[in-house]
Amino acid sequence: MSQAATAANGGLARPGLAQPGLARPGLARPGLPQRAAAGFAALDILRAEWTKLRTVGGTGWLLAATVALTVTVSAATAAATKCPAGAACPVDTTRLSLTGIEVAQAVVAVLAVLAIGSEYATGMIRTTFTAMPRRSAVLAAKAAVVTGLVLAAAVAAVAGCLLAGRLILPGNGFTAARGFALVSVAHGPALRAAVGTVLYLALIGLLSLGIATIVRDSAVAAGAVLGLLYLAPIIAAVVGNPVWQRRFERYAPTNAGLTIEDTTGLRHLPIGPWGGLGVLAAWTAAALLMSGLLLRLRDA
Repeated sequence: MSQAATAANGGLARPGLAQPGLARPGLARPGLPQRAAAGFAALDILRAEWTKLRTVGGTGWLLAATVALTVTVSAATAAATKCPAGAACPVDTTRLSLTGIEVAQAVVAVLAVLAIGSEYATGMIRTTFTAMPRRSAVLAAKAAVVTGLVLAAAVAAVAGCLLAGRLILPGNGFTAARGFALVSVAHGPALRAAVGTVLYLALIGLLSLGIATIVRDSAVAAGAVLGLLYLAPIIAAVVGNPVWQRRFERYAPTNAGLTIEDTTGLRHLPIGPWGGLGVLAAWTAAALLMSGLLLRLRDA
């Protein structure tokens, strides 16, 4: 409003009319371009989601359990696996060292389910969407926070597993003299397995988040994710038809995704390591896309 108009109104600006230098509630922050304001809003959403997940009971314990279970199971498996003198031992020592990942993925799934399932359980999700109406941005922020936490835990877990294998397996007969190199990320295939396993756990977290958003119930979502992770390998193992068995091994998320851990006999795998991880990524993308669409179409 001009100075003349303000003076004509008795020196007071009319309510509801914009004034220079003042921003109306809900609009971009004063003095900031629209793109920069959107960036600040995204950071606010990300910060809010980080605060919520950090304060959810059990998050820290679940992350610690991911690392502890992975390393413990891997170390125990390595200690129990022997290669007697004079016997042929067709063992992939890197994959053997990463055995604990098959247990840790369940903990990662529970953590990701709680990231949104706890809000649906308490009704807090309505408050979240009222404060932040851009539901896709909320889901993206939750995905980013879950991914960051899982990646941190996965790096520590994988490093611990490989260290355990390096220290334990030579004493059980897996020596260089018998053709077994020390487990080390200096070996190209072992490095690929280590990096791929970290990404595998991150994808499991995102897949679980997507399913939990679709289902909107923590218990049902956890059951669905765990069934998907553990029933498919069992079905693949008991299916009598070799054609269907190979299909399960190629397209089930766990069977395909865990081929990233293999470092030997790659020509005989039903799907290559990176191709298998790509199958898991496709499952994850489908779950996230479906969850994002449902968030837009239905009420909280």
